[in-house]
Amino acid sequence: MKKLSLLILVALFTASIAVAQVPTPSWGNDVLGAHNGYGRGCVMCHAPHGGATGNGTATTDTYNGRVALWGENLSPYYGKTYNFVSSSYPVTLPSGGNVSISDTNSVVLLCLSCHDGNVARVSMVQGTTVETLPIVGGHARTLFGLTPGNSGENYYNEHPVGPMAMVSCRSTYTWDCTGGGNTLQPIEMNGPASKQFLIDNPSSFWNTVSWTPCGGTNEPACTTGVTWGYNTSHNPLSIPAGGTTVNAVTCTTCHNQHSMTVWSVTKNGTTTNYSTMFFLKAYYNPTSGGNSVAQFCRNCHGGESNEKAGLNPVPTT
Repeated sequence: MKKLSLLILVALFTASIAVAQVPTPSWGNDVLGAHNGYGRGCVMCHAPHGGATGNGTATTDTYNGRVALWGENLSPYYGKTYNFVSSSYPVTLPSGGNVSISDTNSVVLLCLSCHDGNVARVSMVQGTTVETLPIVGGHARTLFGLTPGNSGENYYNEHPVGPMAMVSCRSTYTWDCTGGGNTLQPIEMNGPASKQFLIDNPSSFWNTVSWTPCGGTNEPACTTGVTWGYNTSHNPLSIPAGGTTVNAVTCTTCHNQHSMTVWSVTKNGTTTNYSTMFFLKAYYNPTSGGNSVAQFCRNCHGGESNEKAGLNPVPTT
């Protein structure tokens, strides 16, 4: 009987681990999380009929709703210049007729129309995350314009975005990739350290385009038990207005606005789900002694990675 009870306990423990590996969406049981708008859903941002006016928001903008059926009033932001971190990273928002979903600055414009909180505060945004900050507790601010240290159009306490916030290769602080920067070349994670990073961190947002099995001709062997490959090429991160291709960071470089709790990576037809928070595009689960948060930042900041320091492989936990 004791042996049977022990077997049952082991089985239950094993089952609990298996369930934990496939994250269940939390906070309202919808993958949109906070962007479900307390049940209002997609129409909090997208108005299928009538743009901002159809969403109950006053606007005289004749271009409203033409991009992504956007349901917020963008006119207060047209043409404004915001400085992120410092004046070295300015973002000049486009005018009404020049908003494009593929434009770096346009993406910033759309996000600020909800997350600025200074020029125009959206009623559905409460100002702090619904998620509690792990380990330290409390809640992070979600309205940039009301964050201490930021004032007006100077967001000095925010990560740089826009055409000046470029991801480069082959420097002290970045990966041994090729391409990147202010070039027409997409980033290719093809150096020994960057390839190893993608093997060690299969939830990386670089792992979403194309795959080459590791262990092939002139390619590094996989770590024992690891079957992930790595992507050999990635499209430019964003294209600023005017059509100049650069590998610049915009809001959606790090965030998937449609999935708050789960990041999914599909490889060879098989999708693997990873726990995440704050709509981040990788496994992101801050725990005592873990390193998934550091690994997420290293998607761009490769110079501070374990792989560039020769520590292979360090688990992403």
